[in-house]
Amino acid sequence: MALEAGLLIVGAYVVGSIPTGYLAARLLKDMDLRRYGSGTPTGSMVYEHVARWAVIPVGLIDIGKVALPTWLALQLELGVGGATAAGLTAVVGHNWPLFLGFTGGRGVSGFLGVLAVIFPLGTAWLLGFLLVGWRLGDSTVWTLAALATLPVFSWQVDGPAIMPVTAGAMVLLTLAKRVEANRRPLPSAGPNRRRVVLRRLLFDRDVSSHHDWIRRTPDKP
Repeated sequence: MALEAGLLIVGAYVVGSIPTGYLAARLLKDMDLRRYGSGTPTGSMVYEHVARWAVIPVGLIDIGKVALPTWLALQLELGVGGATAAGLTAVVGHNWPLFLGFTGGRGVSGFLGVLAVIFPLGTAWLLGFLLVGWRLGDSTVWTLAALATLPVFSWQVDGPAIMPVTAGAMVLLTLAKRVEANRRPLPSAGPNRRRVVLRRLLFDRDVSSHHDWIRRTPDKP
């Protein structure tokens, strides 16, 4: 059982590392999506810079590549804890992919994949917040709000006991990726550096305007 669990964890990371958004951008427009918008090869950047229709297959694949190891862990009778570990490992692969120099996405689609298997109502909870954010033009704060309140929602609907730990891990992964930002340099020490770090944590960007940030191109950084 330990060998199976170990192989599943390694496999989860490798499968999670498949850079779906990056590959879609290369295939459809021969572009490096990491040079556009937020600098992350995510479904949202595919939507903004490649083709709006493509966000659907990219998003579904990104959800599926995390849901698969999560589901397999349950089939191997590793329990909800093992399933959560496998799923979150796949999210780590998505955020820091082996095949893309560890410069990956933000993991939100992966969180949906984990929740779809261990707590389907949590998927609806997160999607609801994302929809509100999309309608308001910026889902970054709403993503954090959804994850932070997920344990309370789970408790109210008698969800899995592991949800507080799972949601906490999701928050930590989100904040770590936002600050690391695919190794994008921070300003020199001082007030501006602190402002940028705070913006990354709360809004997942380095500037005040969300629109200007997601519409960046190599010729207009």
